[in-house]
Amino acid sequence: MRPRCDAVLMIGFGGPTAPEEVRPFLDGVLRGRPVPRERYEEVIRHYEAIGGRSPYNELTTKQAVALRTALWRDRPRIPVHLGMRNWQPYLSDAIHEIARGGARRILGFVLAPHRCEASWERYQATVREALDELGADAPAIDYPEPWHAHPLFIEAIADRTAAAMAQLSVAQRSSAQLIFTAHSIPVSMAAASHYSEEAEESARLVARSLGRSAWSVAYQSRSGDPREAWLEPDIGSALRSLRGRPAVVVPIGFICDHLEVLYDLDIEAAAIAHENAIDMVRAQTAGDHPRFIEMMAAIIRHHAGA
Repeated sequence: MRPRCDAVLMIGFGGPTAPEEVRPFLDGVLRGRPVPRERYEEVIRHYEAIGGRSPYNELTTKQAVALRTALWRDRPRIPVHLGMRNWQPYLSDAIHEIARGGARRILGFVLAPHRCEASWERYQATVREALDELGADAPAIDYPEPWHAHPLFIEAIADRTAAAMAQLSVAQRSSAQLIFTAHSIPVSMAAASHYSEEAEESARLVARSLGRSAWSVAYQSRSGDPREAWLEPDIGSALRSLRGRPAVVVPIGFICDHLEVLYDLDIEAAAIAHENAIDMVRAQTAGDHPRFIEMMAAIIRHHAGA
């Protein structure tokens, strides 16, 4: 029998909430990684282009509030906490707060639909470090099963995609290509996980629910050593290959808007589309869509034995 959780920890990446936080945030994210200075300054300029901050923390907090409301309305009244791997509120602080509240088993909900070492194991490692700090007082932690194909997640993304398609003319909709995007990762990392297969499955299910046969998966936001192979095709190449056909870009690998969505898609990819005479619209991320919140609540209720 599955042990019942008595606290929920939403686990996110984190982001800078003001211009003066951008450099300290990047210093933390990149600690120990040999990133060229010119790349570092380029990312600074990307943040400046979207207003000098990320809405990630604000949007994730909205998700937490919506989830708490859903759980407390229908029971069980499980406390919902929010912890970030790379910025405040840090995971360590959130876990210590949960322990002080007397919880003995946490459900850790990592806010990434597709799993690989970067989007899954690294978060678990940070959580383990925080639990180790507590020693014998540390609560246990469980994680949900993969949810990239959960019907409510698919429904939420399909609704976001349909809303984006509605921005095109009727004639454009019939010929438009759906391009689902996920963060690119090294091919070697992908080979050790089901990341690309999970992204493909999510995309296929959304396209099928909308009755669309013209769809593809592309990757975005690659970084790191240019000599290393990363997942392709890149979103820029995918757009150029359309030869003028309309495109609906769906960031299915991202749960809320942040730099990779607001700059890499809304600015960089949009510029490529414009240069190639492509009418491009971008679907919203899952965010606090009611079906996505309902999915999280359903998973938590299952773990709570409700």
